[in-house]
Amino acid sequence: MALSLTVNGEQQSLDVEGDTPLLWVLRDELGLKGTKFGCGAGLCGACTVHLNGEPVRSCSTSVEAAVGGEITTIEGLAEDGQLHPLQEAWIAHGVPQCGYCQSGQIMSAAHLLATNPAPVRDDIVAAMTGNLCRCGTYSRIIAAVESVAGESLAYDAAEES
Repeated sequence: MALSLTVNGEQQSLDVEGDTPLLWVLRDELGLKGTKFGCGAGLCGACTVHLNGEPVRSCSTSVEAAVGGEITTIEGLAEDGQLHPLQEAWIAHGVPQCGYCQSGQIMSAAHLLATNPAPVRDDIVAAMTGNLCRCGTYSRIIAAVESVAGESLAYDAAEES
């Protein structure tokens, strides 16, 4: 079946079955390996991508459901060779250990900051609850998100001055 997707701002034409999980299309057909397979049931969050700005589990979202939408993967967060502020914060805070869940964690955090640029700790914890980290770096994840939120708050205050 011929399908057309917009992934990271680029139009993609594919010949895949409509019920193929979006995850496998991203990884196997488009070579975007940043999105990971974790559980296959949409429970762990490792496969999180954005579809029309909303986080979805790509392992349990069919490619057909994504047709006509805007898909953003971890590779699409960086712009013009510049890492996204969350990617920089992840590095600065030494968040990843094994790193397997991190792309899904960052995608969930990016959605949070896009919808709530000034989250408090409880907002961050609630937004990240659906993403599991076997290495247990949750405190570093929260610190990284808080640091980016803090930067945006400082930027907003500077703009108002």
